[in-house]
Amino acid sequence: QVQLVESGGGLVQAGGSLRLSCAASGRTFSNNAMGWFRQAPGKERDIVAAVSWNSGCTYYVDSVKGRFTISRDNAKNTVYLQMNSLKPEDTAVYYCAAEGRPFYYSVVVRDYDYWGQGTQVTVSS
Repeated sequence: QVQLVESGGGLVQAGGSLRLSCAASGRTFSNNAMGWFRQAPGKERDIVAAVSWNSGCTYYVDSVKGRFTISRDNAKNTVYLQMNSLKPEDTAVYYCAAEGRPFYYSVVVRDYDYWGQGTQVTVSS
């Protein structure tokens, strides 16, 4: 059974930092792009950041550039999202996901086949 399990969410004041982790089990994703997505109440799920299978390519949505960093450790089958200088508008449920096709790199939500259950991030003003 393939599972992606996020951790590291929580409540933080504006300007603070959180580090999200996503540990995969059941299969290896070392040849698959990984991404972080978020969904705020009443809004669609949008991509936040993505990283290619070998970390050669990364993508960030404009609103988090310079504040968030995505990274992965293929030996641990884990992807991370370091979030600094958090803002109230970053409040959302954050999901990690894996692209199903090996060696593909996508920033489109529908291209991601495996999803975690999500972790809540709340930034207070």
